[in-house]
Amino acid sequence: MVEWITSDGLTDYEAAVTFMEERAVAIAAGRSVECIWLVEHPPLYTAGTSARPADLVDPGRFPVHMSRRGGQYTYHGPGQRVAYVMLDVGRRGRDVRCFVRDLERWVIATLDSFNITGEVRPGRVGVWVERPEKPPLPDGSPREDKIAAIGIRLRKWVSFHGISINVEPDLDHFSGIVPCGIADHGVTSLVDLGRPVTMADLDVALRRNFDAVFGPAAGAAADT
Repeated sequence: MVEWITSDGLTDYEAAVTFMEERAVAIAAGRSVECIWLVEHPPLYTAGTSARPADLVDPGRFPVHMSRRGGQYTYHGPGQRVAYVMLDVGRRGRDVRCFVRDLERWVIATLDSFNITGEVRPGRVGVWVERPEKPPLPDGSPREDKIAAIGIRLRKWVSFHGISINVEPDLDHFSGIVPCGIADHGVTSLVDLGRPVTMADLDVALRRNFDAVFGPAAGAAADT
């Protein structure tokens, strides 16, 4: 069983981390079922375990939270759907690389629901879309924009943190960091790509495609 929780409004980041850590311990101990938690945060930056100080371009712009998830700097804020995944990776094959690939497949399948082709790139974390309408890079390679980020942590083989997909955030907010350490490409969103998608639309697609990638999520749904 997987419990789905959708929180209205903006969720405090540190409170979210506390919830995830406690839920991961409970799942590992068999006291709780797996959980997908859908939230939005107020504007903030998070620094993963590989974050480089030079990539925090504007440190005074928004609060900066040190995170023990994998990855570098990311932005969270209104208009971005964050899906925290508290799943038993031990029970789901005990293969971290495969689990991350499944998260990528989940995001890509969800984007495909809105006729957006998301792709992954070697050496670049997250999910990307090609932007052929933009001028190519100086080396002639095509421009690509990031639409989704992925960063997880495991505790006793239970995952937490997760994915974020840009629905309609203020894209200028990403300019305070080098997102995920990638300076050559930009950031986009579903609305920026011309898809008038609501958060509720995305949530439906996330749940439907989760079932397709990870198996039926036959659990309770809750709103907070």
